[in-house]
Amino acid sequence: MSGIHPFRVLRARPLWIANGVITGVLALLFAVFYVGANIDPAGHMKKLPVGLVNADEGAGQVNLGAQITESIRKSTAGGDRIDWKVMDEKELKEQLGKGKLFGALVVPAGFTSSVTALTGTTTGTPARPTLTVLTNQSAGSIGSGLARTATTAAAENASLQVGKELTARIGTAQPKLPAAARVLLADPAAVTVKDGHPLDSHSGLGLTAFYYALTLVVVSMLSANVISGQVDHALGYTHNDMGPLRRHRPLIRATRVQTLAISSTLMAGLSLLMGTLVMAGAVGLMGMDAAHLPLLWLYSVCAVAVAGIGALTVLAVFGTPGMLVVTLVFIGMAVPTAGATTPIEALPGFYRFLAEFEPLRQITGGIRSILYYDAQGDAGLTRGWVMMAAALVAAALFGFGVLGWYDRKGLHRIPVETTSEKTAAPA
Repeated sequence: MSGIHPFRVLRARPLWIANGVITGVLALLFAVFYVGANIDPAGHMKKLPVGLVNADEGAGQVNLGAQITESIRKSTAGGDRIDWKVMDEKELKEQLGKGKLFGALVVPAGFTSSVTALTGTTTGTPARPTLTVLTNQSAGSIGSGLARTATTAAAENASLQVGKELTARIGTAQPKLPAAARVLLADPAAVTVKDGHPLDSHSGLGLTAFYYALTLVVVSMLSANVISGQVDHALGYTHNDMGPLRRHRPLIRATRVQTLAISSTLMAGLSLLMGTLVMAGAVGLMGMDAAHLPLLWLYSVCAVAVAGIGALTVLAVFGTPGMLVVTLVFIGMAVPTAGATTPIEALPGFYRFLAEFEPLRQITGGIRSILYYDAQGDAGLTRGWVMMAAALVAAALFGFGVLGWYDRKGLHRIPVETTSEKTAAPA
């Protein structure tokens, strides 16, 4: 024993510097990832997909619905904030039901007839025509809100434009109109807001898919840390402290590749338990609305297994700093880029780049498809499966490739006996 008091290590400058740099960088990175991604969604919005439907059949040679949709397209031709998707009502329903649109503006059937009726001379209060704004919370609450704001503004501007045209068209005949008609003439259309793809009451306003996916990722990440430590203990490389008790097993010599293979096998087997319990807790205990339960179970198990093996690979390759890397990749960079609250189209360019491969976004897309979109492949489920398969292959190639190189270079974990240990006589 050295006889040095333990608290004297607090005088060591390297201890303060090393921990200060690590914790400071973590604090800065999390602030950048979390706050930076969500600080100005409207300002960073680019090509947000919104539907534009004209169901108006017109009256005679006039079709105000066609004029409105065309004017909306022309008014936004020079910008790229909203990507107006012109379609019919059937296609609109399909696209909303796949999460491809964050909202829509619908010019209803009979719109032209209702508007031109305002210029008639009949007594009584004329019926005010409506323009319908559809929202889609299942695609993301902030994205749906941004689409609603932009679509409502477009509808109101369109109504004012139609009012100007009607006022100019009737000219001196305007004083002959009923008082109510003259009031409505300048702004003829009312704007109503409806939910374009209603969800069940226990769907968290479209956020249960994100929180369910986040649970799978966090469970796999934490389990990877536990499994990595327990395998090291089982092989005799580390102590296992349980409160005041410390246990140490006899050393079992294993290469780095063998250790990762053991850990990955354990993770794959336990993913059956973890995926089952996550689904049982969310659906069975907490009452989350869910359909396609066998598929949800299979997807949950695979997501835990793939994310867990990926985390184990990072831990094995980077060693002690691996947990920091895992936390940044699976949580720090993943949550803001998952597209759950702020849509990918409203993120700064760097975060949109991260979203292309971040695991949480891929898993969330698949869960959202299962929970909200009847498990349609092109609603995110196919991408989820493909990206998970690609991630598993990448983890295997990276992990076993790097660790195999470590082993070949003699950078293994097997303790080397010193000469004194080999020749020392028993006491």
